[in-house]
Amino acid sequence: MQATNQSASAKPLSIRINRVLYGAFVLLSLYFFLNGSYQDAASNLGLALIFDPFNQMVRWENRPRWQRAWLLVHLLVMAGIGLVYWKTFSA
Repeated sequence: MQATNQSASAKPLSIRINRVLYGAFVLLSLYFFLNGSYQDAASNLGLALIFDPFNQMVRWENRPRWQRAWLLVHLLVMAGIGLVYWKTFSA
């Protein structure tokens, strides 16, 4: 029983940490974008996806549509970065 209480109290802390790190990567992405370093901005926006700011216990099907759309934008950014690197290094 005690282990269950410890894990329950750890969840809000990890959610807060994820949100802080997510926000930091999004702000860093915005900084690079405003300075004209678009590739760095895109990579930092893609890395922000690692720190899912939403409740990770909610299944994909049960998430609100706007959350799914936002996470898919991150995924598309990562796919775009991969395409750019693939074209750059395959030549």
